[in-house]
Amino acid sequence: MKISYYLLFSIFSGLLLAFACWMPWVEISSPALTLTGMNTEGTSFGKPGFFHLIFLSLYFLFVLIPKDWAKRFNLLIAALNLSWMIRNFFLMGLCRGGECPSRQWGIYLVAVASVAMLLTSFFPTAEQQKVNP
Repeated sequence: MKISYYLLFSIFSGLLLAFACWMPWVEISSPALTLTGMNTEGTSFGKPGFFHLIFLSLYFLFVLIPKDWAKRFNLLIAALNLSWMIRNFFLMGLCRGGECPSRQWGIYLVAVASVAMLLTSFFPTAEQQKVNP
């Protein structure tokens, strides 16, 4: 079985997203909090990285299925993941009560990985590129 660049890039962007969920996203200096996607103690954000991991597992599932309907669902999952990233990017970096958190490199990695996942969902797999006569 030949592994396509699509599959490699999809796996790489998914692993980057999973890695970035545990990296620091924002740092709040006043109470000395460093928030990640999976650890937001001291705030009311919940665990935003948890939904990224749910979207990621569905994304991997649909990447591995070489059917047209799976490709379409993969586009939906990647778009939902991107919208969840945009929500977290703006919500966690928002100034509240005179305290402005500083964004760390983890939230930028989540943004890059989410955009990469959406871009890879636009391109067909090697099996879908073949034209049957």
